[in-house]
Amino acid sequence: MKKSRSSLFWRLTGLISAVLLVGAAVLAIAASNYARTAADDAYDRVLLGAARQISETLSAENGVVEAGVPVSALEALSASRTARVYYRIAMPAKTEVTGYQDLPLPAGAEAGGAGPFVSNTDFKGHPIRIAAVGRYFAEANGWVMTMVGQTLEARDALARDLTLKAMVLVGLMSLIALTGMIIAIRLALRPLTDIETALLKRPPNVLTPLDVEAPAEVATLIAAINNFMERLSGRLAAMQRFIADSAHQIRTPLTALVGQVELLSAETNAAKRQHHVERVRTRTAELARLTNQLLSDAMISHRAETMGQSEVDVAMLAHEALAAAVPVSLDRDITVSFDAPSDPVIIHGDAVSLREAFKNVIENAIQHGARSLLRLTVRRAPHGVEVEIADDGPGIPQELWPQATERFFRGRSGGTGSGLGLAIAREVAVHHGGELGFKSEEGIFSVLFTFNGGEPS
Repeated sequence: MKKSRSSLFWRLTGLISAVLLVGAAVLAIAASNYARTAADDAYDRVLLGAARQISETLSAENGVVEAGVPVSALEALSASRTARVYYRIAMPAKTEVTGYQDLPLPAGAEAGGAGPFVSNTDFKGHPIRIAAVGRYFAEANGWVMTMVGQTLEARDALARDLTLKAMVLVGLMSLIALTGMIIAIRLALRPLTDIETALLKRPPNVLTPLDVEAPAEVATLIAAINNFMERLSGRLAAMQRFIADSAHQIRTPLTALVGQVELLSAETNAAKRQHHVERVRTRTAELARLTNQLLSDAMISHRAETMGQSEVDVAMLAHEALAAAVPVSLDRDITVSFDAPSDPVIIHGDAVSLREAFKNVIENAIQHGARSLLRLTVRRAPHGVEVEIADDGPGIPQELWPQATERFFRGRSGGTGSGLGLAIAREVAVHHGGELGFKSEEGIFSVLFTFNGGEPS
């Protein structure tokens, strides 16, 4: 089942929408609180204005307070059909002048004072907001408190109206912000679309670096794509080289082998038939060696790019390569010697590649060099580790040493080998930070691996 892929656009849209939603919720709560505060403030001013207007009509004579409640004082509070308005005028001796006798004083007004005093309370089973102001009368020997109360329906309605208008404004602003955000995300992600378009328009065989203008955040992605295409191009080039080399190098021995088989099948003379059998055996061995070295070359190239390095014992790898490369049924009497320190000789490398490189050089020495001596020496040196493979054969002329490690180089005489053994060995040495060289002295020709950074001598 194919796993659905998430969209970066919708992920960003969802995240920013969530942020906008949280912001809108915070604004809505703030707007609701502000609307309630604004409604309370507005109606408190009306309550206090009514209380002051009534208080200004009071008069006192011979200890008696008289009040005339103007209609205009309560008119503004009675504008709402659902709101109820109450008032009370009380003397210090707790005698009532007029109004609702059981209307309570607001908090803090019990001791008298000019006020204003405003608070919430319950009256006749309804929550109300009550405001009080005081006026001092010497004739009445104290403060006369004027109280005006109103139920909360009108201010609640005003608070709801203010909140609704604020919510509409917040909603519109959020919608505008969301639309702008979607457009901005589309524009911000356009470089990714440009990269996609550039890649889709490319022919399959074009692996040159992308040349697309992009912001700094996408430049790393483009660099990674270019790096990947560069590595892929190298791998494809190596594969194409391997295919071309294989086709070119194997075609000739295969043609010769087919010819020898045809001659063998048509030959009736026993002696000549045996001669053709030997030729077929020789051609088959050459073809097998060529095929093995082509595969070895491909394997080493692959491992050089994909496999990591670890601590390996060069002496042990060289000994294993020597044991694998020297055939048990060798047709010549060759003295084979191996000399290495008794303790491990450690470097960082790939065991498979190193073993294959040593094996190729040893096989070259047996096939083309050694007459009676083959010597493999592993030693520590001041600069690292050296592995020397020496034989008493004719070796490679010094003037040909620079070309000897080239692929399919067989020397002046052409030879019967594949020309890959030394090229593979050099590639492995270079991959391990070392080098491959030659040395000739006193009838001994040596191929010398030098690996830098080995254990100190």
